[in-house]
Amino acid sequence: MSDLKLVVASRTALTPSVVRVVLRDPRGGVLPGYEPGAHLTLSTPGGHRRSYSLVEPGGGGPREYVVCVRGEPDGRGGSASMHTAAEGTVLAATPPRNRFPLLPARRYLFIAGGIGITPIRSMVARLRADGHPAVRVLYLSRSASDTPFLEEFAADTVHHSEERGRLDLWPHLAVPDDDTRVYCCGPLPLIRAVQERTAHWRPSRVHVEEFAAPDDGYAGPFEAVWAPTGLRVEVPAHRSLLAALRREGIEVDSSCEAGTCGTCRVSVLAGEVDHRDVVLEETERATSMMACVSRAASKEITVGPA
Repeated sequence: MSDLKLVVASRTALTPSVVRVVLRDPRGGVLPGYEPGAHLTLSTPGGHRRSYSLVEPGGGGPREYVVCVRGEPDGRGGSASMHTAAEGTVLAATPPRNRFPLLPARRYLFIAGGIGITPIRSMVARLRADGHPAVRVLYLSRSASDTPFLEEFAADTVHHSEERGRLDLWPHLAVPDDDTRVYCCGPLPLIRAVQERTAHWRPSRVHVEEFAAPDDGYAGPFEAVWAPTGLRVEVPAHRSLLAALRREGIEVDSSCEAGTCGTCRVSVLAGEVDHRDVVLEETERATSMMACVSRAASKEITVGPA
C-alpha cells in the first residue's frame, strides 16, 4: 500500500516533554483502520522516518490518527522535529502496522513505562469499552508532572520513581497464570525486569514492545551479497549492514535504526543470521533480518529486498 498524506490537525502538550498530535486526511476522508497496539511510521518535518504507537483504540474507518511524541534531547532528531510540526503541516506516513497485537484472554496485566503507555492506552481503552471484567494496569513514570494521561489511570496503579523508588514487580508476576496475558511496553531496563520475573510463565502469555533492541555492539566483519545484482559488500565490525549497503548505493528504507520498527527488513537467501531485533517472529527469522542491528553469523550472507 502506498504512503498516506496526513495533515497535522492539532497538537497539544500533555506534559513538558510529551506532545499529542492529531493527524487527518487533508481532504477529510476516512483513513485505513487499525487495531490496538498498531503503530504509524511518519516522515517528520526534518526528513526522519519514525514510528509512533497509535494511542486510540482504533477500529475500521477512523477519521484521525493520534500519536504522542516525547522530546528526546539526546536523540537523533526525529522527536525534536515532530515537536516543531505546526498545525497544517502535511506529513507522509505508511499505513498502520501492528506487531504488538491485543490477543484474547480472560485476564490482562498491562505494564507501561513512561511513553510506553501509548500502545497500552489503546488496548486498555478497547477492553474497557467492551466491558472486559479483568484488566489491571501498572503505569510507571518518573513523576506526576511527567506522566501523560495521568487522570485516565487514576484508578490503576500509578507509580512515580522520584517519590517512591522503583516498583517491586515480583508480587505482580510471582504466580504464573495461563489465563492472563502480560503486556509490557517501555524502556529496556523495564522490559528486561519483566522478562526476568516472568521466566517461569508460559512464553506465549508474555508480550513486550521495546523502545530499542539490545545493544550488543558489532561482533565481527562479514561479506554480504546483494542478490538482485550479485554485488559483494564488505561489512566491517564497526558498521551495520544497513550502513554498508547504503555506502554501495543500495537503498534500504529505515526508521528507528534500533531494531524495533521493522522498516529496514531484508530477505535472507543464504547464510546464518545473528538476530538482534525485537520485531521478527521466530517463523520469520529463517528468511528475513533487520539490516540496522542484525548481523551475519557466518562469513558470508546473501540478502535482497524484503
